[in-house]
Formats: sequence, structure tokens, C-alpha cells
Amino acid sequence: MNRAARRCMFTCSRWHRSHIQLKPIHLTHQSLTSSATFVHSWHHNIVNDVDLVRRQSHLHPRDDTIYALSTAHGKAGIAVIRISGPSCKSVYHRLCPSKPSLKPRYASIRTLYHPNSSVSEILDSEALVLFFPGPKTVTGDDVLELHVHGGSATVKAVLSAIPECAADGSIRYAEPGEFTKRAFLNDRLDLAQVEALSETLSAETEQQRRAAVRGSSGSLGRTYEDWRQKLLQARAEMEALIDFSEDQHFDESPTSLIGNVTRQVKQILQSIRVHERASERSELLRNGIKIALLGPPNVGKSSFMNLIVGREASIVSGESGTTRDIIEANLDIRGYLCTFADTAGFRTATEMNPTGREVSEAKIGAIEEEGIRRARVKATQSDVIIVLASVEAGPLGKPQVCYDLETLRLAAGCNERLVVVNKKDVVSKDGLRVLVRRFTDEVLAKIEGLEPVQPALVSCKEAQDLSSDKTDPGSVRGVIDQLVSSFANMTSLPATLQDLHGVTERQRQLLVQCRGHLEDYLETVGYTELELGGGVDGKIQSEDADITMAAENLRYAASNLGRITGRGEAGDVEEILGVIFEKFCVGK
Repeated sequence: MNRAARRCMFTCSRWHRSHIQLKPIHLTHQSLTSSATFVHSWHHNIVNDVDLVRRQSHLHPRDDTIYALSTAHGKAGIAVIRISGPSCKSVYHRLCPSKPSLKPRYASIRTLYHPNSSVSEILDSEALVLFFPGPKTVTGDDVLELHVHGGSATVKAVLSAIPECAADGSIRYAEPGEFTKRAFLNDRLDLAQVEALSETLSAETEQQRRAAVRGSSGSLGRTYEDWRQKLLQARAEMEALIDFSEDQHFDESPTSLIGNVTRQVKQILQSIRVHERASERSELLRNGIKIALLGPPNVGKSSFMNLIVGREASIVSGESGTTRDIIEANLDIRGYLCTFADTAGFRTATEMNPTGREVSEAKIGAIEEEGIRRARVKATQSDVIIVLASVEAGPLGKPQVCYDLETLRLAAGCNERLVVVNKKDVVSKDGLRVLVRRFTDEVLAKIEGLEPVQPALVSCKEAQDLSSDKTDPGSVRGVIDQLVSSFANMTSLPATLQDLHGVTERQRQLLVQCRGHLEDYLETVGYTELELGGGVDGKIQSEDADITMAAENLRYAASNLGRITGRGEAGDVEEILGVIFEKFCVGK
């Protein structure tokens, strides 16, 4: 058996896991009359089979006409009912008998009648009706929109009348997300755009909305499809070596061909890493930025959190240790979704005086100790750590900055941190300046990672004074300004990469898998990076690389990219659709 036959048998054996059932075949050197003819025919049949699965999907009954209420339920001025499918014209003529056909994309005023009423029962007078002929519609099929009066009874009457309109095909209520699903299956949207649409519908903050809009342009899908096509072309060139190297003359040597493919793979790998880093920033916008408030007892953490969130989320008391468990609150800070966590006050069994020096043994109960443990865990899981200290009276009555050393060290390990000194109102401005300078020089400057940090000074007591005529009483708003600046640093992207805010977690996971297969390809072909004076270069070390396995690595990588957009030969496209569209509402 020649190499082409072996390659075909190897490739056919891969398909037993897919939805397409291939009958086993036996190839011999005698039965394989023409390698080129066989390979072309085999690839053509496989592509056709994949397309057949796509077209005959049980999730896409093309003969059905679907309808749903596209606006929110409840009383409103106008309600929009969307109908899509081959029976749109039939529905219109049954609801509007004796009326002329609609001019495409022009709004018309019509009175809607019940289709089976013998006395011409009016469902709604002066409804606005529009007809959009496929394929250039939101779903790719014919679309009929009924803009009716928004009363609940009117909407219910029109919805119940639509399925009674006689038509050639079935008329049924749409499943959640089915309109968008049809747009995908009719090539009006790719999966990346579908996910961006889902993010747009669920956006609660301004930054979430902006990220979703950037992902809906289609540029991400085009980028991933371009990468996939390059990998498919590279794979085809490598498979040509496997199938025809014994029969054909190639202008390039195998080593030269692998070198050219490897350069393309390296470029795609570099781009994938950029997309992965961007996805981490976009996930902060989608899921929210986690902020932990740390500090010793009675420095004002709960009061500070209540001022930030604008309500009494935490109990405020002069008694030490009133916060034992973690108290969380979600809020929108200037367009950024945030989760604030008020934690238990940190202290150890060895009591510290306000300057941080050991003075005596302190008793800590089991509940308080568990609260401190949870606070440590929450700190390690947070994106931003705010450490609170406060100005307190020292042992001799002199004011001192009270802080906890462990919380400062936890903050030093976080990329975004903020040190806040509360109760600035208890000392004069000059005295406060001296205390803060001493705290900065003797404490913060000696903790690695906190050397450049300048503490923010606040007074929760002044901030709660509603009679104050100051623009920012207590300086709490200034802390919010610093937080927003940190949020922007954590989530912003260069102007040329703004579309990468649309990269979702699902896409990131597939990119990680794609990167893994491309790195396996580099290992298979024996690629190693060499440090040069002007940078990094690479070299193919192996002269007898396993080309078959290298081509397989490229196939797996291209398949992952196909699953991002829903294009190509991804065999689990139905499973992907189920995961994505389960988040959609009916009527979208």
C-alpha cells in the first residue's frame, strides 16, 4: 500500500467520533488507481456530508414559520410581534383580508382581523405592519413585523390569532433565541457576533455595553476565519507531501515547506496570545471587578463601604469585630460593574499597638479566626485590594496611624491596590501631614511593592455630614476617582485593539486549545527558538519530522477556530449552539 492510501485510511479513521457515519473501506495499491482523484473525491464527499448535517439540523426546521413577542411583556405604548419564515405573506393576508400586498421595507397602517371570525372580529386597529423579504433580513428568511398597541389583552389576542392563519407549513411560537439562531444558520451572523448580541442584551453597565458593541462588528469572526483558512492551506500543503511526494516533483524541499508553514504558525501564535490577554480584560467588564476591603478592627471599613455603595450594606458599630463574615455588594461605579467585599478585621493572637508593635496577648475566638481566614482567601481572589488604616489615639494619648501589617503585605501582592487612612478629622492638617509622612516612610516604604504608594486620606464622619457645603466632604469621592482610574488601567486596550473587548470566555478557552495544538506542531517539526543579538529567531532542528502528525496538529487547531465562529467542519456545532442560545430570551 502506498503512502497516499495509508494517509487516506488514517484520515478516515478520525471520523468515527463525529456525527457522520462512514462505512469502512479497504484500500490497496491495486484498488487506488489515482491518488489525486481519490483524495479530491474523499474531501468533496466529507464537506458535503458536513453541510448536509448543518442543513438537516433538528434545530433548524426550515419549513416552520415562527413568531414571538419581541418587546418586553407588560403594559406599554407599543408591542412588536415578529414573524419569520416562508408563511409570512400568508399570515399577513389572513390578518389583513382584502388588503393589497405590502411594499417591502415600507411601513403601512392596517387593521388586524381574526382569521377565523365570521363577523370580522377586529384584533387591533391602526397597527403598523412591515414586510422584509429574505435573504437580506435579520434572520435570512422572510420577516413580518406587527407593531400593535401595547395593552396586554391586545397583544394576547394577536399572538393567539397568528397560529390560526392557514399556511402551507407549520406556524409555531419561537424557542428562546431562535430568531438569532436562524440568522446564524443562514450565514447572517457568525457565532462570535451571536455571543456579542447576547452580551448586548445582558449588559447592565456602560462599559459592558461598549464591550458588547465592539464585539458585534464581525471583525473577530473574520480574523478567526482568516487564521483558520491559513491553517487549512498550510495543512493542505503538508498533506500533499504525504500523499504525492513519491509521484510528484515539488519545487520546495520538505524542510523549506515546513519552514514556511512554521513562520505562519508563529505569527498566528503571537496574535492568539494578544487575544488571550485581551479576553482577561474584557472578562473584568463582563463579570465585574472584585474589590476587597482589608484592615484591622474599627478603622471604618464598614462605614467606608456603606459610603461607596450608597446604602447600609454593613453593620457599623464601635464594638470590635462586628463584621465576622464577608459582606458583598454589587454596584455600578461610573460604568464599571464592581463587587465590594467588607471583611473581618485582621488581628493576631499577639496584640499590636497602633504603630504595629507587639504589646500583649489578645484573645481571638474561633468564629473571628474563621472570619479572618475567609478574609485572606477573599483578598487573594480579588482584582483590587483597598487597605484601610485610621488615625487613633496612641498609648500616651498622642495620635498614631493604626494599621495591620498583614493586610499591607496582602495588598503588596495585588496588581491594583489602594491604601486609605481614615479619620483624618481627628488631628490638624499639619499633624496629619506629619503622621502620614511617618507612616509612608517607616511602613509603606519598607514593604516591597508598596514603596510608590501614597495613601489617600478620608473621613467617613465628615462624608456622612449631609449639611456640609464642601464639594467632596470626607474626600471619599477622590478615592472613587482613584478606583475608576485603576479600573481603566485594568480593562483598557489600545485603539487598534478595541474589538478584542468582544472576546468571550468560551472563545478564550478555544484559543487556548488552538494555541496548544500549534505549540504541539512546533514541537513535532522540531522547532526551537534561538537567542540572537537583535532578538529571537527560530530554526527547524529535525530533518525527518513526522509530517503526518504535524498536519494533524494543524487540523485540530483549525477545528478550534471553526468552533469559535461556527464555520468549517466542527462536528459539535449543535452542542455549541445549545450552550450559546440557552441564554437568549424568546423573541430574539
